[in-house]
Amino acid sequence: MRLSRLLPLALLAALAALPSSGALAADVPSGAPLYEDGPADRVLIDGEWLFRLDDADVGLRQRFQRQTSTDGWSPVATPHVWNVGDDSEESMRGSVGWYRKDFELPDARAALEWAVRFESVNYRTRVFLNGREIGRNAGAYIPFTVRLKGLKRKGVNRLVLRANSKRLPTDFPPSGLSTTGNATGGWWNYGGIQREVYLEKLDTAAFKTVRVLPKLACASCPAAVDFTLALENVTDRRRRISATATYGGRRVRLGTRAVDAGEAELFRGRVRIARPRLWSPASPYLYPVTITVSSGGRTVGRYSLKSGVRSVKVSRGRLYLNGRPTSFRGVGVHEDTRGQGFAVDNVFRKRLVDEAQAVGATVLRTHYPMHPYVHELADRQGMLIWSEIPVYAVKTTYLKLEPVRELAAKEMRRNVETNLNHPSVMVWSVGNELSSRPGPVQGDYIRRAAGIARDIDPTRPVGIAFAGYPSAGCQSEYDTLDVVGINEYFGWYPGPGGKLFDRSKLSPYLDQVRRCYRRQAVVVTEFGAEANREGPVEEKGTFGFQREFVNYHLGVLASKPWLSGAVYWALNEFRVKPDWEGGNPRPEPPVHQKGLLSYDTMARKPAWADVQRIFTSAPQYGG
Repeated sequence: MRLSRLLPLALLAALAALPSSGALAADVPSGAPLYEDGPADRVLIDGEWLFRLDDADVGLRQRFQRQTSTDGWSPVATPHVWNVGDDSEESMRGSVGWYRKDFELPDARAALEWAVRFESVNYRTRVFLNGREIGRNAGAYIPFTVRLKGLKRKGVNRLVLRANSKRLPTDFPPSGLSTTGNATGGWWNYGGIQREVYLEKLDTAAFKTVRVLPKLACASCPAAVDFTLALENVTDRRRRISATATYGGRRVRLGTRAVDAGEAELFRGRVRIARPRLWSPASPYLYPVTITVSSGGRTVGRYSLKSGVRSVKVSRGRLYLNGRPTSFRGVGVHEDTRGQGFAVDNVFRKRLVDEAQAVGATVLRTHYPMHPYVHELADRQGMLIWSEIPVYAVKTTYLKLEPVRELAAKEMRRNVETNLNHPSVMVWSVGNELSSRPGPVQGDYIRRAAGIARDIDPTRPVGIAFAGYPSAGCQSEYDTLDVVGINEYFGWYPGPGGKLFDRSKLSPYLDQVRRCYRRQAVVVTEFGAEANREGPVEEKGTFGFQREFVNYHLGVLASKPWLSGAVYWALNEFRVKPDWEGGNPRPEPPVHQKGLLSYDTMARKPAWADVQRIFTSAPQYGG
C-alpha cells in the first residue's frame, strides 16, 4: 500500500499522544469574539496553533512551511491559509493541511458541555479531539459547529483539524480546467482555516436556531417581529427550559417547554411595534435584542444581536425598500489581500466597507457569504448586501446529479439560517453564472433553493445572477424568482459569437431583458474593465479605457428608469487563477484587475473618482 494512504493513520496516532518538548504548550482560550452577534458564552481560540502540510504534498511543504519545531510542525496564528503568495498551478489545485491546538477548558465543571465553531474552513474538513474523530464538514464561507465529545475536564485536550482544499467539479465553487489546461475555480483556492475558531460553553441548553424576523406591510404601518428559537437540551435528563427576549427594551415571552435529553424544541413569540423606526442606508437604525434562557431557576444562556425593521419587496417589476423604488448602485467585493489571502482581519474588512461607502455605493455583492463582522458593519453603516452562495458556474453535467442539487440547496439553507437576522441582507441569491439557458435540471435547483429561502424567510426576495448573452433569450425557469441579475460586459469580452464586442448593443439588450422579465426586478449584477497601467483610452487594460468604460456603461444604465440597481465588479482586486487575463492584453496573473482599488495598497485608480461622481449624483432610493 502507498505511504500516502497510510499517512493519516500514522498522523492520528501521533496526534493522540501528549505534547512533546518540541510541541506547542497548552493554553486556555480567552480571546474576545471578532463580532458581536451570537451567544454570550464563546471565546476565541487564540494563541498559537501548530500546522503542517500532509507529507504527500512535500513539494509545496518544502517551499512554504517554516520548520521551526522539532516534530515537523510550525507555529501559526489562525485564521491561516497555507498557500498565500504561491501563485502556482499546484497551489490552485489544492492540497491537504493539518492544524493542531492543545488547550485546557476555561471552566472544568462536569455539568457543562462544549462545542467548537469554525467560521470557515476550505474545503473538506475532519475534526478530531484527543485522537478521536468527532465531526466532518464540506464547504467554505459558512460556519459549522461540532460538539466536543470525549473532553478532558482537567488537563490538556488536543484539537486536530484536517483541511483538504482539493476541489471537485461538483463543489461550490467547482474545480475545472481552462482552455489551456490550467486549474480554475472562480477565485483563488486558499487552503486552510480562512476565518477564526471559537470555543462555546453550553450550559443545559444550546442555541440551534435564532430567528428574529421583522415584518412590515408598508412604510407607515406597524411592525410585527417574530421570534423563533430552537433550543437543544444538552444534559442527560429531561429539563424544563424557559426563554424570554427583549426587543428595543420591549419584553417578549417565548415560552416554557419540557425538553427531553438530547432533543430540541421550538420557542416562539411576537412583539408589535406601533411606530417603528425604519432601517435604511440613509438611517440605519438598529434595535438591540437580548434573548435569555433559564432552567432550574437560573440563567443558563444569553444571545444578543441587532435588528432592523425594514421592508424589501418586488412589485410590478421593481425592487422597493420601505415602499420606495430602488435604483441602487453597488460594488462587488472579495475578502482577499496580497499578504493574508482569505484569512483577512477586521481592519481590512472595515476598510473595505468604508471604501465602498466612500465611492458612493449602498450595496455589496460577493460570490459567497461574507464574514459576520462585514454583516455587522453593513447593519451599522447602512449598506445592503446581495447575499449569494458559491453555487458558481456548476456545469449542467454535474448539476443534473440529485446529490449535487441537494447539497446546493443545503448551501442556501445554511446561508439563510446564518445571516437572516441582519437587516443589511437585501436579496438571497441562489447562484451565479450557471448555464445561461437553464433547462429542467437548473430549473429544479432554482425552485428548490428559492422555496427553502422563502420558507425560512418570507420577507426578502430571491434572485440569481447570470451571464448577459443576447442569444440566450427569455428563460421560463427564472419565473419562480423575484430578481434577475445580469452580468454584462458589452465592449469588453467578446461573448458567444463575438456579440458582446459592440457596446452599442448594451441598451437594446437591457430592453430585451425587461421584455422577458416584466414581473421580476432587473439588476445589473456585474460590469467592469481591467486596468493596470497608463496608456491611450482606446487600449484595453489602461486606466483611461477603464474610466471611459464606466462612464459609458453607467450612462446607459441611468437611461433605464425601470432598472432596480447596478453593481460595478469589483471594488478591490483579488486573485483568480494562474492564467487569468480577464480580457486584458497585458494582464498580471493571477490578479483580477477590474477593481477600482489596487491589490497591494488599495490605492484608488483614476476610475474611482468617476464612479463616485456618478454614484452620488442621483438618488438611489425613492427615485
